[in-house]
Amino acid sequence: MAATEHPPPSRLRRWMLAGLSDLAGTPQGPHAQPEAPDKGRRPWWHVMCLTGVDYFSTLGYQPGIAALAAGLLSPLATIVLVIVTLAGALPVYRRVAQESPHGQGSISILERLLTFWKGKLFVLTLLGFAATDFLITITLSAADAATHLVENPHLAHVLHDQRMLITLILIALLGAVFLKGFLEAIGVAVALVGVYLALNAVVVVTGLWHVLSAEHVVTDWTTALIAQRGNVFVMVGVALLIFPKLALGLSGFETGVAVMPHVQGDPGDTEDRPVGRIRDTRKLLTTAAVIMSVFLITTSFITTLLIPAKEFQPGGKANGRALAYLAHAYLGSTFGTVYDASTIAILWFAGASAMAGLLNLMPRYLPRYGMAPHWARAVRPMVIVFTLIGFVVTWIFDANVDAQGGAYATGVLVLISSAAIAVTIASRKARQRGWTIGFGVISAVFLYTTVLNVIERPDGVKIGACFIAGIILVSLLSRLTRAFELRVTGVELDDMAQRFVRDVASRTIRFIANEPDNRDRAEYRDKIEQIRHDNDVPTAEDFVFVEVTVTDPSEFETSLTVRGEVLHDRYRVLTMESSSIPNALAALLLHARDTTGQIPHIYFEWTEGSPFHNFLRFILFGQGEVAPVTREVLREAEPDRSRRPHVHVG
Repeated sequence: MAATEHPPPSRLRRWMLAGLSDLAGTPQGPHAQPEAPDKGRRPWWHVMCLTGVDYFSTLGYQPGIAALAAGLLSPLATIVLVIVTLAGALPVYRRVAQESPHGQGSISILERLLTFWKGKLFVLTLLGFAATDFLITITLSAADAATHLVENPHLAHVLHDQRMLITLILIALLGAVFLKGFLEAIGVAVALVGVYLALNAVVVVTGLWHVLSAEHVVTDWTTALIAQRGNVFVMVGVALLIFPKLALGLSGFETGVAVMPHVQGDPGDTEDRPVGRIRDTRKLLTTAAVIMSVFLITTSFITTLLIPAKEFQPGGKANGRALAYLAHAYLGSTFGTVYDASTIAILWFAGASAMAGLLNLMPRYLPRYGMAPHWARAVRPMVIVFTLIGFVVTWIFDANVDAQGGAYATGVLVLISSAAIAVTIASRKARQRGWTIGFGVISAVFLYTTVLNVIERPDGVKIGACFIAGIILVSLLSRLTRAFELRVTGVELDDMAQRFVRDVASRTIRFIANEPDNRDRAEYRDKIEQIRHDNDVPTAEDFVFVEVTVTDPSEFETSLTVRGEVLHDRYRVLTMESSSIPNALAALLLHARDTTGQIPHIYFEWTEGSPFHNFLRFILFGQGEVAPVTREVLREAEPDRSRRPHVHVG
């Protein structure tokens, strides 16, 4: 459909919307599907580092959180977390990678199971929890980076009361990275993760040496543990109960799938069958989980045994920075400062994978539902929106790491639970009985964990509910404001339909919008007579009927396939399916105009009933008062009245 020429956009607008896809395309920018098979993609271990800036950076605060939650039981509780990671979350997300290889995550699997508005509302709810997870990742990581900065012995006297300002600056810098461009930042992620893991390995080896060389440390710990908990069975039971508090250690899986489109895969991969990308993403997830599991167990062990319990408490020197505390205590101020710098860098950049996840998920769903402006497909405007939301969240939580833990854990657990349920259903549909049972058990574990987390830390679900309410409200307002937008992504006519249009174009193109009933000879004969009578059309003029069947009215963007048929050896009928009758008719009229050079006419009857009631029917069900809405869609799509198709109502 040809578009009317508009004034060229300003330089700022061109920069802001650079990479904006057309209506039928996929999102462009750092989260886009590249045009060429390997364009913009990297080897799996490079992308693992992009995921790792989120996943591995939790080492900056996870040991401290475990010590606060479990005390002396921290190592055992962390082993439970590792078992759940390797035997639960990892198999689930390996299956998610197979089922949704374009980075949509488990949401796309569940989206296919539900239709109409209930499906859209369900997806919006999951997007709300995804937004909670990713946005809190950005703000919590920046806040923890600021904590490491202000707690550094060399800087504490200068920056001790500037945590809020530093956190806001770090979030702003992250947004600036995305405004500049992001694919190149994968190289930065590789360097950051490599240095950070190497420094952590030094701290772990040093800590283990001190634990093993001072025999009384292990003895004192085991003695205190037995005195506190009694026996092994009680310890295991308490560790299982404490596990939900350690859910932050599972945070990397959703981002691992979200950045999947950047994995290089094999040369023979196609978008429909990216076998190599799926294989390498599963390799990515497994490698990251194994590395993280080793570090989680060892860091939990050395921090619990070597750091006094009081230092983990709020205000203590190890609060939110347990490994940094050990680095300064056992390796000196210089190494400790280098470790602080590395931790600050990776915690700041942890928001990068979260931002990539947001930019990958939101434009895939909201614009397609009509629940976000068209510019939401572009990277830079969305980066600004997410950065501003990050400022607000940071201000609400006063840049406090502990205060954000509940919301973060809730977002992580809801997404993992939904992923587990999704792959359980997918396995059942594939008749894989063993996997169905296995994933069902994993789903039960994560649902139990989620419920316990919500009961103990209801603030997390409250924050998630705020994100959900905000997304739904903005989505509905956007859907209303875009109600009269031409949202057909393409029009294709079969041979018979093209023949009908070419034939009437030699005279005057006249369509009759018909709501199919019995589709018998009398229906079409009476309709023609009524249209001629109401509009005073000469008998010599001929018509082509147009009939639209509404499929899923909750869909926003659709493509049209128009089929032509001759009924009762006399009446030419064009049939098509769409989510909205007025949009389908407007798209057909504009397509006929552009392909023939003739301005078409279309004829309607007035619809009986209240205009307001009919408008709601149009919004919710794609029908209602079709004639005026079709005219309004045409008016918005074609500002030039001389080129606009004619709408007649009688």
